[in-house]
Amino acid sequence: MLSDRAAHFAALSDDARAFRHYIQSERGLAANTLSAYGRDLDRFCGWVAGGGLADYLAPSLRDLTHYLEFLRAEGLAPPSIARHIVSLKVFYRFLRLEERTTENTVELLSSPTLWERIPHVLSPESIVKLLEAPQPLDRFFLRDRAILETMYATGGRASEVVGLMLADVYLDSGFCKCFGKGNKQRIVPLGRMAVNALRAYLEGQRPRLTRAAPDAPWVFASRGGRALTRVMLWVLVKKYVRRAGLNAKASPHTLRHSFATHLLAGGADLRTVQELLGHSNIRTTQQYTHVDRERLLAVHRQFHPRGKTSEPEA
Repeated sequence: MLSDRAAHFAALSDDARAFRHYIQSERGLAANTLSAYGRDLDRFCGWVAGGGLADYLAPSLRDLTHYLEFLRAEGLAPPSIARHIVSLKVFYRFLRLEERTTENTVELLSSPTLWERIPHVLSPESIVKLLEAPQPLDRFFLRDRAILETMYATGGRASEVVGLMLADVYLDSGFCKCFGKGNKQRIVPLGRMAVNALRAYLEGQRPRLTRAAPDAPWVFASRGGRALTRVMLWVLVKKYVRRAGLNAKASPHTLRHSFATHLLAGGADLRTVQELLGHSNIRTTQQYTHVDRERLLAVHRQFHPRGKTSEPEA
């Protein structure tokens, strides 16, 4: 049996691997950026393994200050230390997004210039362009359209969409079951457009894709009935993002964030969005979503006693 220390480091190693996969498949960062984050995280993991941190999921500010002292002792220049801080912040934002921790002490660390990734959101008009990007001449037109519609309708994580099973889709009732982190189950409505796209795919194309594996349980299949992977999904989304002429930063993660943001902009309350996203802690939802400024202004104008604008009385 692993010792507590060994188990702790094994968990960190798993999180580090998941982070690397996330920034490569979901974020699509440049190769140099991926390499830099990887090196920085390796140095952090090595420091933790050497006894620098008792619990990486709950670091104190003193712990993190000791890490900065370690970096200085390694002879790193201030710009390199600043980059390590950025890498560490991005890693902990990922851990919070994945609900591995709610700790944000790392945000208190300062560096000369901090890079903060603002989640990219597509406008409703851009979403329409993306959903309409698959065309009948595309080889997997019905499947690809159903995938995009499902991703936007449910706000599902990439892993949840590729892992969606036939037994968990209820088209007549208009909902599906999603299994998130820790195998937590939630019910998510599909909506008319997603239901129609799924039905067209399941009846018109999936039987041909799964001819060699008729008992394949997953909804979205590749040739030969194999399950799609997260990387394959990322490539698929990127293909249609380019075709639609949208921001190249858009990814599967962008559809999830757009789903939540559009719900909030349309008037949904934060608790509802929390439930639909499958977050166990509403603070994760607050970090993950934002309400557009125009809606905030509109609410203020509508409900605040002095929010309305009018001509002054004579």
